[in-house]
Parts: sequence; C-alpha cells; structure tokens
Amino acid sequence: METLLGALFLAAGVAVVLFGLSQRSLSPATEGADEYLRSLDEVDEETDEFSLLLAQPFLARVVRPMAGNILSTIGSLLPHNMRDQVHHQLIRAGLTGQFRAEEIISLQVLGGIVGVLLGIYIVVGGVIGGGLGLLAGILAPVALIQVPRSWLDRKVKERMEAIRRDLPDMLDLLAISVEAGVGFEGALAVVCDSFSSPLADEFARTLREMELGLSRREALQNLKKRTEVPELSNFVLTLTQADALGMPVGRVLKTAADEMRSKRRQWAREKAAKLPVKILFPLVLFIFPPIFIILLGPATSQIVESFDSGAFG
Repeated sequence: METLLGALFLAAGVAVVLFGLSQRSLSPATEGADEYLRSLDEVDEETDEFSLLLAQPFLARVVRPMAGNILSTIGSLLPHNMRDQVHHQLIRAGLTGQFRAEEIISLQVLGGIVGVLLGIYIVVGGVIGGGLGLLAGILAPVALIQVPRSWLDRKVKERMEAIRRDLPDMLDLLAISVEAGVGFEGALAVVCDSFSSPLADEFARTLREMELGLSRREALQNLKKRTEVPELSNFVLTLTQADALGMPVGRVLKTAADEMRSKRRQWAREKAAKLPVKILFPLVLFIFPPIFIILLGPATSQIVESFDSGAFG
C-alpha cells in the first residue's frame, strides 16, 4: 500500500513538472526575450550611469558637492581678475567642462584654512621645536594654498607638451590631404577622425566654429588664444597671412610640417643633452651612497678594529 502511494505521488510530481514545462514551451518565446532584453537594458543604464559617476575625477565627485553651498559666497568676494586668470588656465588645460574657476579658488581657500590649523598645531603642540617649527607653521598654509594652482599649472604644461608633440604629424596629414584635393575644412575633419589627442580636440572645435558661421581667420585666432603654444601660434599666423594673400594652402602646410619636424628633432637633442645633468642628482643621492657603503663598509670596520687594537702604535 505504501509502495502504491509513493508511486502515485511520484507520478503526480512528474506530471506537474511536465505540465509546467509544456506550459513554458507553449508560451510565446518573444515575450520572454523582450522582457530579458528590457531587463538587460535597465541594468546597462544603471551600470552606465554608475560608471560615468565613478569616471569623474575625485574633485568633481566629492569636493564639488561639498563646496556647492559656499561657491556663490566666495565668488562674490573674489576679484574678477583672479577668476579670469584661473578660468584662462582652465581653458589652456582643457578642463573648462569639468571645473569652474570658483571651485579651484575654493580649494585654495580650504587649503589655506587647513594649513593655518596645521601650522597652529605644529607650533602650539610642539611637534617640531624651535625656529624650525615656526618656519613649518608659516610654510604649511602657503604650501597648501599653492597645491591646486600647481596641479592646474602642471595640467597646462602637460597639455602644451602633448600639443607640441602631435603638431608635426597632424600638419603632415593636413598637407597630404590638401595636396590630394581636399579642402582645408575637409582636411581638418580627416585629422580629427584620425587622431585622438588634445590638438585633435582643438581642431575639432575650430572646425565646428567654422561650420557655425565664423570665418577661418576668427576660428584660427580662437584656436591660438585657447592653446597659447608658440609653435601652433606661429602656424596660425602663417596660415592666416597665406589665406589673406591668396597663397596655396598646401604649400604653406608642407613648409610648416617640414619646419615642425626639424624643431621636433631639436627638442629631442635638447632633452638628450639635459639628461646627464638630470641624472646626476639621483646618482649622488640614491646610488653613490649604497655603493660607498658596500665597498668601503668592510674596510672601514677593519680600520677601526686596527686602531682599537693598537696595531699602528
């Protein structure tokens, strides 16, 4: 009897499973696929939003929300020339879409406050005694105030170096495209599609300005003001003069590309000539002392033992 009941329950379970599978097979597959794809899209949207948030710099994710309430107050107290100067540095660094001048200055103010508190702690707490502690207390706020501007200046320098490094190759491609029969605007589009660099971004912005109605001269002058790289400024000046005088643009581009290649070789030679002087400081500070310790250490110990034992007298 028990065996019969067990068989009946087993058969009922198998029937329920088969019925469920049959109902799942009879349901339209497109609905399940659409729901699955829709769920994937929702997850992707959340993941993309979260990844975009994490991709932002630390200053944009943390400092900007914290300093948002005091930006308006600080901005009203700042002189206009200071804000204009910081904004100009942000333009040269290509960071105008990420930071505002008020945010950089707010970081300087915050660094100054932290530096003053740190200096008071060093002097009053006796962390460093004597005149050295007083000097550290004075230099702490000055150093922390300069940290954001130093970071911004470094970004400007890196971007200028990147533009200067990529300029000969882009001028070569511009010259080749123009000599092949493409117009100057079309050659700029080819360069923007072929390169991914700060100079390509600047050329793309210049191209958009010309498409929006600015003349070639005005767009190139804006490019010159945004970058302030001497080599690029000379190229813009040469190109605008050639455009005004009706000279062939291809010939001007080829001459400018040859000149930039020779300048790049000169930069390489200059850096190679500076290398021995730059490597001297790591050698003296980090390499020579261990070598002297390894070579003269055993001999020094033997000499000291000889003096202690009276071998020389």
